[in-house]
Amino acid sequence: MKGILVTAVIAGATLTPGAAAPAQQGRSVESAPSLPPSEAERKILSVLAEMRGAGRTYLSVPPEDGRALRLLTEAVGAKTVVEIGTSTGYSGLWLCLALQKTGGRLITFEIDPGRAATARKNFQQAGVAERATVVEGDAHEKIAALAAPLDVVFIDADKEGYVDYLRKLLPLVRPGGLLLAHNVGMPGVTEYVKEVTANPDLETIFYREGAGLAVTLKKR
Repeated sequence: MKGILVTAVIAGATLTPGAAAPAQQGRSVESAPSLPPSEAERKILSVLAEMRGAGRTYLSVPPEDGRALRLLTEAVGAKTVVEIGTSTGYSGLWLCLALQKTGGRLITFEIDPGRAATARKNFQQAGVAERATVVEGDAHEKIAALAAPLDVVFIDADKEGYVDYLRKLLPLVRPGGLLLAHNVGMPGVTEYVKEVTANPDLETIFYREGAGLAVTLKKR
């Protein structure tokens, strides 16, 4: 039941894995959110739009996936979100749109110092620097410093490392929390999908409106 509800909320219709989502005609997902934004939200949305318009993104999620990240994070009332793969901060800003409502924080890991520095500047420009902590270095090692409970984990880094991230982070995710894995269908992510779908303690659906997102619930 939870999988059906999440799918309906995100895409406006129940989707089966592999099905195409209905197109959103004549609408910018960054400049025309569903509800009138607050001043803080407008500031973040402005930076998101500027990043895309100026080509200041690198291997980032498409806006459709950004909206999904924001919606899911806010829906579970997340207080602590972990992101593996900061890049220049584009997906982190979508997460922060939710966290400014929930009062939560983002801990995001980036192996490249240049991208980490750019992400910090973008977080500062968007007014969320105090809410987003960028950790530089190899996330496979750095996540050892994390502590439970985690509400949402978003994985979008080295694809062959997804299973390692899953095994290390799953014990820290609270019951009712979410694991979100980007680029479902790419080589390297297949083993991750096999592992989460074979685990009876998890429930997974696939959101395919953007670049492919596995949405996994850690059951209560």
